[in-house]
Amino acid sequence: MADSTPLLSQPNSAESQSTTPPLEKHRPSLDSSIEQCIGVFGWAQFFQTLLVSLAWLFDAQQTFISVFTDAYPTWHCTTHQHGCDSVSNICYLPKNSWAWDWPSYTSIISEWKLECSSSIITGLPASSFFMGCLVGGFVLATLADSSLGRKNMIFLSCLTMSLSSLLTVFSTNIWVYSALRLVCGFGRATIGTSALVLTAELVGKRWRGQVGVIGFFCFTIGFLSLPAIAYLNRGSSWRSLYLWTSIPGIFYSMLVHFFVRESPRWLFVRGRKEEAVATLKSIATPSHSSCLTWSFSEVSFQEERWNNGNVFSTIKMLVQKRWAFRRLLPVLVIGFGVGMVYYGMPLGLGNLSFNLYLSVTLNALAEIPSSLITMLLIGKLNRKFSVLAFTTLSGIFSIMCALKGEVWTRLQIGLELVSFFSACTAFDILLIFTIELFPTSVRNTAASLVRQAVVFGGVFGPILVAADRRDGISSYGVFGLVIGCCGLFAVCLPETRGRALCDTMDEEEHKEKAICDGEGDVLA
Repeated sequence: MADSTPLLSQPNSAESQSTTPPLEKHRPSLDSSIEQCIGVFGWAQFFQTLLVSLAWLFDAQQTFISVFTDAYPTWHCTTHQHGCDSVSNICYLPKNSWAWDWPSYTSIISEWKLECSSSIITGLPASSFFMGCLVGGFVLATLADSSLGRKNMIFLSCLTMSLSSLLTVFSTNIWVYSALRLVCGFGRATIGTSALVLTAELVGKRWRGQVGVIGFFCFTIGFLSLPAIAYLNRGSSWRSLYLWTSIPGIFYSMLVHFFVRESPRWLFVRGRKEEAVATLKSIATPSHSSCLTWSFSEVSFQEERWNNGNVFSTIKMLVQKRWAFRRLLPVLVIGFGVGMVYYGMPLGLGNLSFNLYLSVTLNALAEIPSSLITMLLIGKLNRKFSVLAFTTLSGIFSIMCALKGEVWTRLQIGLELVSFFSACTAFDILLIFTIELFPTSVRNTAASLVRQAVVFGGVFGPILVAADRRDGISSYGVFGLVIGCCGLFAVCLPETRGRALCDTMDEEEHKEKAICDGEGDVLA
């Protein structure tokens, strides 16, 4: 079993002594200095990580709200004179021979008479949301690394997402509605990654995985709250769901602005040493706060060269460095496959022969054991093998969901839950894996790009699901094939379990070269 303590962090090892420049041997690194001050998890850190992680709750609500607002309503025959029955296609029936079970304003489908529209039209609002996430991810991803920082990115993203969601209440047709969903997705794009990166950088290495899972739990709570809110508002307008979710999001944005602290790692990388020390003083435990008076006076740290005139400089750094690109490309491919299942499956629950409220609740509950497994075992899990195993498992069960026959229909919801649970776990581990693969100077950018790859996979979900409303559940077969094939790219990535976080590209490259040289010596 691999040692959980990375080789390069052992100052007495031969490689460490041979590769460390003479002037750096007795000078503490930024990582070791921060670890010394905040390695112990205190109440201030718990409050910060909990407050930041709550952003995931509102993120989940806006991501899956269309499961209810855009649902295809149930209907019944008002007369049987025109051959109307439960399996009829209402597009071929006279309008006076059938009626919706609930008032028309409960769904955009019935309110705007979209029941016979193409799958492209009915799936447009959900696809627009994911397209907004995709565009927003590329436009906003680097700002958290280059100029705004993690905290301001969370504040602005949550505020934009919540305000556009509030304005959605005033939509008059599907085109205005889709446009506002696109803006909502654009604002929401970097919430999860900024929150995950900020929580990881506010605590020591020992607690990195555990605090990251707090965000996953909050996402689950947000997801789980939707069927409860929708059930309490059944028979009411779909607009009420947006009111229930957007207004609390606006208040939360204000809390972030006034109470959340910026990442000390990011502040150091940006050359804002005084602010970084002040942040550390506010979150370090009293017994460790005294180390701040001397720990950073002789820190061995070389600032990254930033191109402040170009917000895409961090993406350029990731692409130009061969070692970084060799890591980025596989995680993007894996993210695409995971996203198709993670976002597509909940949107397709209305096509299953199962109660919609209950199936959405079960899917949301499936994220709880997923987060628990990640929290309890993240310190022991091999990242590469875990991602490969869970994507393969998700793919197999997703394909089984698409099988025809009475027996498979009865097992459908169980197979779907196993596939979704596996995709959730793969998603959680992939995000933590990405944070460990890249240094502080580009970490948020890399994590955001991976999340956009996940969203890009989700773009195709609504259209496939909308097409299935007439043709069955073939979309689940497509989901399974894609995630299974994409998950194979995990074998191309280096293992990161137990490694210390690096802060600059040069530091990460130096560590990469030392590891490769060490493996070469072993093979020789």
